[in-house]
Amino acid sequence: QDCESKTKDWNHKYQDTNRKLEQMSIAFHREQSRYESLINIAERYDGYTNSIRKVMEKKDEESGLVGVVADIIKVDKKYEQAIETALGGNIQNIVTTNEQTAKNMIQYLKEQKLGRATFLPLTTVTPKEDEKTQQALLEPGVIGRADSLILTDEKFRGVMEFLLCRVIVVDHIDSGLKLAKKYQYGLRIVTLEGESLNYGGSLTGGSFKNNSNLLGRGREIAQLAAGIKEKEQGIVEARNRLEEIQTAKEFLKKDKEDLCDQIAELEMEKRTI
Repeated sequence: QDCESKTKDWNHKYQDTNRKLEQMSIAFHREQSRYESLINIAERYDGYTNSIRKVMEKKDEESGLVGVVADIIKVDKKYEQAIETALGGNIQNIVTTNEQTAKNMIQYLKEQKLGRATFLPLTTVTPKEDEKTQQALLEPGVIGRADSLILTDEKFRGVMEFLLCRVIVVDHIDSGLKLAKKYQYGLRIVTLEGESLNYGGSLTGGSFKNNSNLLGRGREIAQLAAGIKEKEQGIVEARNRLEEIQTAKEFLKKDKEDLCDQIAELEMEKRTI
């Protein structure tokens, strides 16, 4: 009876573990499929202009091509809309290691009549800080300078400061309007929801479409990669656990058979007595 009770417990454990394994496998394949789809989209540079895609197709041939701006930065989800607004079209700028690579690619675009692109050579791009922007960082509602809210490799820090060091990120549009008015509309301000208050007093805003969210795409790829790795580990552990449970069940089965033999012998001894 004790063996049978333990066998039932192990059967329940086996079923529970097997159910978890099936759920993890389904989630793994779903995330793997989404990950591969996004990687393909990223490698094709979908969402970028034709000229950018054509230049990035030459990356294997041109060692000086680093990548587009969206490739070299990471942004917390809560800042994505603000940073993408702050960058605007600059998010598609192409970073190169030097001016010669930029010159070669411009020549390629001209010869092939593929359109135009903006290049940011690491050797020439330098940030220009603004005293007025620095003063504004102490005002109510200000979250920080846009370049301080991103993560990037130190060698790209100068490029990102060049693009973002004169942009102030604020919590909402009311704070932005007060700040703009105080500084006589001499600041570039963006809000967390993606509104933009421009030099001279003009405002840009409205609904924010995420279907071409280039920064969000990179974040989702990183999250999926981490999730896939975690689920792979979970699947391996679940399979190992199933093997352990199966081994325990086999030992119990052997124990039960031995006990049944003992019972038969004792029954025979009892009848003999």
